[in-house]
Amino acid sequence: MNRYVFTAIAVMAVVTYLIRMLPLTLMRRKIKSVFLRSVLAYVPYAVLTAMTVPFILYSTASPISAALGLAAALVLSLREQSLITVALGASAVVFLAEFFV
Repeated sequence: MNRYVFTAIAVMAVVTYLIRMLPLTLMRRKIKSVFLRSVLAYVPYAVLTAMTVPFILYSTASPISAALGLAAALVLSLREQSLITVALGASAVVFLAEFFV
């Protein structure tokens, strides 16, 4: 391996460490702002959505079938169905859309 690879690994390690270490050292007291606490409570959901939705839209052969599967999953989840029901329902809709489209 050349020096570039080791330098890239070292830079990535430092950046990753700083991202995890800085909030712990800078935020020693409890956050008192109700607004900031409510915003920070939704960060994991926003990150998960940002990582999942692009994968959903590009995981099938056609973007139309992916959008139909996403819509089916949203409808089933809004009707408070179980996780397995949502997954199987969305998969069935994608399968049928791929079959007919």
